[in-house]
Amino acid sequence: MSNAAAAYEAINARVGHDEATGDWFEITQEQINDFADCTHDHQFIHIDPERATPVFGGTIAHGFLTLSMLVKLTASIPNEIPLEGVQMGINYGFEKVRFINPVLSGKRIRASAVTSAVELKGTAVNSTRTITVAIEGEGKPALVADWIGRTVYDS
Repeated sequence: MSNAAAAYEAINARVGHDEATGDWFEITQEQINDFADCTHDHQFIHIDPERATPVFGGTIAHGFLTLSMLVKLTASIPNEIPLEGVQMGINYGFEKVRFINPVLSGKRIRASAVTSAVELKGTAVNSTRTITVAIEGEGKPALVADWIGRTVYDS
């Protein structure tokens, strides 16, 4: 059995099972401002506390900032993809992303993951993980995303 096929079998056995929950991470106003500068998105809800407070109770992180933090947020979640023969892992894309609840500046967020699908693609395995980003003290998550990672194995 190839390394990719063995990995597919191992990951497929975990489909539907909660993986874990990651560590808390604080979203600061400085990060929001830096993201606004990087993306040229200076909408007042992100950078102007005086104008944003009546709308959201303070400034909020860009939805795409929260999404871009998935690498950091999932780093503390064990992802037991079999590593024998791995050449590389890449972001393949997203099936679905929903921004559900804004993240106020100064709030802490963390991610949880569930493997929701797996596909064998020749010498590669595509693993889809449903990532939910929780906001500390909030009942609704910041976002839910079906994130596809591709792991390429030796042939």
